[in-house]
Parts: sequence; C-alpha cells; structure tokens
Amino acid sequence: MILFPAIDLKDGQCVRLRLGDMNAATVFNDDPAAQARTFEQQGFSWLHLVDLNGAFVGRPVNGRAVEAILKAITIPVQLGGGIRDLATIERWLAAGITRVILGTVALRNPALVKQACAKYPGRIVVGIDAKAGHVAVEGWGETSSLTAIDLARRFEDAGVAAIVFTDIDRDGILQGLNIDSTLALADAVAIPVIASGGLASLDDIRRLLQPDCRKIAGAISGRALYDGRLDPAAALALIREAR
Repeated sequence: MILFPAIDLKDGQCVRLRLGDMNAATVFNDDPAAQARTFEQQGFSWLHLVDLNGAFVGRPVNGRAVEAILKAITIPVQLGGGIRDLATIERWLAAGITRVILGTVALRNPALVKQACAKYPGRIVVGIDAKAGHVAVEGWGETSSLTAIDLARRFEDAGVAAIVFTDIDRDGILQGLNIDSTLALADAVAIPVIASGGLASLDDIRRLLQPDCRKIAGAISGRALYDGRLDPAAALALIREAR
C-alpha cells in the first residue's frame, strides 16, 4: 500500500477544504513547494496534488505552484484538477507530472480517458468523487445519477493506472475512511483503487493493512498530516512492517 500525502492548491496556497467547500478552506502553508519538500524528506514515495481552482473552472489555474513543486522534489507526482482535454494532459506529462487524474472528464467524455490511456499507458488515473454513492463533478459542484461503481466499470478495459475514490461526505472532517464503499468499488473492478476522504489517524492505516483491505492500492492523507493527528514516521513504519 502507498500512502500519498496531499497538497491541495487554492490561490497558490496549500489548503484543506471541509466537505469540498471552497469557502471552508484552511491555509496550512503559503509555500507549496516547501511543503512538498517536507513530505519528501519525511519519506513519502509519492505526492498527490490537486489544483482546486482548476477543478472549479475547468482549466489549470495553479500552474506556477505546480511547476515550483516539480522543481523542488524528486518523488513522482500525480495531479488532478481542471484537466479536461488531451492538450492539457500532454502539457502536464511533458512538464514532469508522472500521472494525471481525470475526474469530471471521465464522466463527461469517457472516450478522451480511453484515448489518453492508449497514448500514455500507466499514466492516466480516474478520479471518482462520490456523494452518497453518486458521482460528483465540476469541483464537486454537481452530483450525477451515476454511481461510483457504474462509472468505474466503464474503464475496466481501458488501461487506467488507478482509481482515486473520494468520499466527499468524509473529506476534510477526520471521521475515518469509508472502507466499506472503497472495498465495494475495489471488488467491482480490477483497476487498483486508492482511498481518499477522511483519513484521520494510525487506526485508519492499521485498518488498511488488514487482510481484507489488501486489494486497496493506497490511501491519501491531507488534514491529518497537517494538524499532527497522523505521525508520518509511524504511519510509514507500519506500512513497511506490513510488507
């Protein structure tokens, strides 16, 4: 299992939202590149990055901050938020992003996801954000009638590298991951699933390392790392021991 520290970018700053509300953002660092360096120094092997402004307007907004992060670290980065066409995918991959995360476009234009997977094998991730089990898009501003499992199954044979599954109802409130829904999704498809939304403590890490969760490929942690509820060294040690 991979533990991904998260940097969410809003107006060039490193923030965390509460339940996906852009008006409920807490700024944790006004230097995202410095935060990325800290995560690398703590021993994390990947970085999860989201352009929050971009997710809402449908195009990259925090490009300068993303580029600064890429210059500051050597670990691989996966990026989502505002990536809605092939040109943007190509631009980010050329800039040094290892994997791009496609969310809204996965619902609106699944053919683009499949085209990108064919052109860039292993570098396309689908982001599925769910509210009460249904897919939310446009920066979580709209909820569709499609379930997370239904959307994931559309990409079963497309060559998607992973699915990032976020339970919006738990995001940023430190109530623990929605293990049941994440496992249901992981059971429904062969694509590796990464859990997101609500990771709160070492108890979540221990739960993810139980035998029934072996099919979950990773988890994303944001607020718990920033406010000290999750000790990076202890979490990474647990994961190493489990291997």
